[in-house]
Amino acid sequence: MTTETGPDERFQDFLRSFQTPTGENKYRRKLAQMSVSGARSLVVDFEDLLTYDSPLAKELVEKPDEYVAYVNKAVWAQMKIEDPEYAELSRAFFARFRQFPDKTSMRKIGSVQMGKLIVVDGIIVRSSPVKPMVTKAAFKCRGCGEVTMVDQAGFLMRGVGVCPHCRRPQASFELLVEKSTFVDYQDVRIQECPEDLPPGQLPRAVEVKLLEDMVDQARPGDRVAITGVVRAQQEMISRRGRLRTFDMYLDANYIDVTGKEAEVVEITAEEEKTIRELVEDPWLHQKVLRSLAPSIYGYDDIKEAIVCLLFGGVPKHLPDGINIRGAVNILLVGDPGTAKSQMLQYVARIAPRGLYTSGRGTTAAGLTAAVLREKTGGMVLEAGALVLADKGVAAIDEIDKMKPDDRVAIHEAMEQHTVSVAKGGIVATLNARASVLAAANPALGRYDPYKNITENINLPVTILSRFDLIFIMKDIPDADVDAKMSDHILTLHRTKSTPEEPPIMMDLFRKYISYSKKIEPVMSEGAVAELKECYLKMRASSGEPGESPITITPRQLEALVRLSEANARVFLRPEVTVEDARAAIRLMTVSLQNVGIDTSTGKMDIDVIMTGKPKSVRDRMGFVLDYVAQMEKETGMVEERALYDTLSKKMEVSEEDTRRIVGQLIRDGVLYAPKTGFLRRASA
Repeated sequence: MTTETGPDERFQDFLRSFQTPTGENKYRRKLAQMSVSGARSLVVDFEDLLTYDSPLAKELVEKPDEYVAYVNKAVWAQMKIEDPEYAELSRAFFARFRQFPDKTSMRKIGSVQMGKLIVVDGIIVRSSPVKPMVTKAAFKCRGCGEVTMVDQAGFLMRGVGVCPHCRRPQASFELLVEKSTFVDYQDVRIQECPEDLPPGQLPRAVEVKLLEDMVDQARPGDRVAITGVVRAQQEMISRRGRLRTFDMYLDANYIDVTGKEAEVVEITAEEEKTIRELVEDPWLHQKVLRSLAPSIYGYDDIKEAIVCLLFGGVPKHLPDGINIRGAVNILLVGDPGTAKSQMLQYVARIAPRGLYTSGRGTTAAGLTAAVLREKTGGMVLEAGALVLADKGVAAIDEIDKMKPDDRVAIHEAMEQHTVSVAKGGIVATLNARASVLAAANPALGRYDPYKNITENINLPVTILSRFDLIFIMKDIPDADVDAKMSDHILTLHRTKSTPEEPPIMMDLFRKYISYSKKIEPVMSEGAVAELKECYLKMRASSGEPGESPITITPRQLEALVRLSEANARVFLRPEVTVEDARAAIRLMTVSLQNVGIDTSTGKMDIDVIMTGKPKSVRDRMGFVLDYVAQMEKETGMVEERALYDTLSKKMEVSEEDTRRIVGQLIRDGVLYAPKTGFLRRASA
């Protein structure tokens, strides 16, 4: 390779002569495809250029403004050979570079990188609407009527000082929009990925300018790798003059959207072999449980459920446009000091894409998406936590402490896996395909086993019903358990490590989860039969329609399918087996035995979660309303004291329970007090 030829000829030689190991002319084939598809951008793998002409690749990185123009010229010249007609038809062609061997951390972008070509990874957190930007402005002289074309560069438009035709010193000009040349333009902001963020540091962000065919390639929440030139723009001008400080931004050359696919974690062939060997181990299930949060003692059922959440089920996209989620949602309700927050923070760290937030410092806009006003006056969309955790895990601590108005925002994200925004003229739907692991504290400090879960925590049933599994973490004194737990905790403090080494190290566990996402297990006939039998058996135990409480609904059946698929993914099985289905049924049974029990009757009743009122309470409420209606016909109003005495005798329940039922009907707006000591129906 001689270095005497010009850069454009060397680039053209590269495009013409580069061959893959199989002997294929890679870029000649790409150029031919461009003319067929009507594309104007040629994507070049930087590593190919580095292999073919290393000095030229280094010059491209050091002097991108000069050398990218050479490549664009070479692409046009080569296209003229491949398809002369298409080359003449198109105004220009662009070379887009990707797959750089080294990526630059957002924290290291500084004055040293200015004017150089770099690659940065991040998440798009904000995007502006696409706007036309003028590249060649046509100005008409109001004196002589002649048109002058002015090439535009930078952010401020350049005008015409003196008309080149009539030479009038103070001539005025009119911009002719129809004769000017425009390109599409978009501003986006990318932010550091949560897993790359050093502890205790605020995430860094950088503005990116997108042009031509790069606009609208990604939206807030997408993970991207952006190739671009680092540039500086002077900060706002003060009255005394221009400031000496500048704002950094990236002039994008190529945008690679990686977030549209499952999270990609670098897995070597050796690590893949280790994972495959691990799956063959007959004690895999125990090893996985011992490796999940090893510093937290016990909670085997909860850890097994969290493993299912991390591995996840398979989402389905039906022909009629309906999507069925594959992500598993879990709620932990527990007494103080039961390691809920530690569990959530561990899961956020080990998940290939995890994000932790606490209810006290979280708003609806922070969880979903916000519409903000730009300096220029336009509106931009900024992604929230659930959108940033797309295809990952969102750990929400103290969800019961969130404001009710803010909590409503996560309804759509938990079931539909989307976030819809209609604010400030921006109407958009963003993906939020995240599993939600939430923790809540009992309303009265400790969980009261004699009350239903809806009475124990300040959460509406609309959110409770969207959790596949709910677990109660009770702090109950037990001599044997307390002795083992105290030994475990004291060993942690004394040795600064867990009593025993986890069988699967955290880094390998993370890659194991990511690797399993490639497998989409299909339900076997045996698994389908097992789940169907369980569902029908539990429905049959409900007894006569309207007579007995409902023990399970189709929503729990869908949850069983998700849990079965997640269990199959743990073992990297392409098919869900009967054992996977039985494991899912066991977890669901444990969860329902904790929270789906009507405490007054001791029977399982799914309406405790789905509606907040078990059948026994609904029956009593109906009885109270019937009696009030009967008394109203006779007296017009019902005396409260007489109502309590009569109901206590007829319903055979204590006066305290009767008062509670009447109080609930008043809160629901079904009954009201027209005057002290008397009641009436609101709809009467």
